[in-house]
Amino acid sequence: MTGRVVAQPGTSHHSKMDGPARQQPTTRVIPPAPEQAFSQPARSHPVLRSPTQQHGDDIAVLILVELKPAAWWWGWSRIVLRHWPLRHERGLRFAKALGSGHDGGFGLRPSSSRQGLFAVFASEADASAFVATSSIVEGYRARARELCIATLRATSSRGYWGGQSIGVTAEPRVGGPVASLTRASIRPRRAFAFWRRSPQTEHSLQRAPGCRLAVGLGEAPLLRQATFSVWDDQAAMDAYARSGEHQEAIRAAQREHYFSESMFVRFTPLQITGTWHGRRHG
Repeated sequence: MTGRVVAQPGTSHHSKMDGPARQQPTTRVIPPAPEQAFSQPARSHPVLRSPTQQHGDDIAVLILVELKPAAWWWGWSRIVLRHWPLRHERGLRFAKALGSGHDGGFGLRPSSSRQGLFAVFASEADASAFVATSSIVEGYRARARELCIATLRATSSRGYWGGQSIGVTAEPRVGGPVASLTRASIRPRRAFAFWRRSPQTEHSLQRAPGCRLAVGLGEAPLLRQATFSVWDDQAAMDAYARSGEHQEAIRAAQREHYFSESMFVRFTPLQITGTWHGRRHG
């Protein structure tokens, strides 16, 4: 998975140092979904003809941050600078700088202060070193009103993100918390149909029993979206996946071919620390 760190400046999260952002792009989210709902990338997609398969002990790190007002410009620069801040990180396979929406990323209103960083490393040692010693992570810590960091090992993975996959090196956990990441590139001609269904599935996720944390993130406005969630256990996640609003949204996505590329990953959390939406983790 060694390759470029890809992030696009036109994300759903904009940052300003001295005041709220103006005319910010919007963000929509995709709730977690059963693995069978996400197909392999189309062969005709130019980026995905020869996707990079991952090997070794892939470990993901997700940073969620709500920045102090004085740091909004700094946060925006993380997205604008794309791969440069991360180019010397040891063992980094790929990363995505992500914007978010207001109130956790769910809905059209963008956030001026919340954003995320998703990175995949070649080993648990590399991921741990990044969290403990990286100047990038220290920069987020120093400027954060809230910060939550999750270190994750995949137990199942289907699909691709920018032509990259995540290696699976662990069995599903029996008991204890689990996490999921769902992301997709929405076909422009299917965007209206996707957004029309989004509010019902967003609200059902927020109400779902056993959901400890849920956040909507965006790699680019409206068309490249992701949802990350943490659950009490596998049963709670599966119960949500079988819920009515969610199942109907998944059937529509399959039937109408909403996505040009998609990825669904289930994780065992190795560590989750910090605070998000006032709730302490770890």
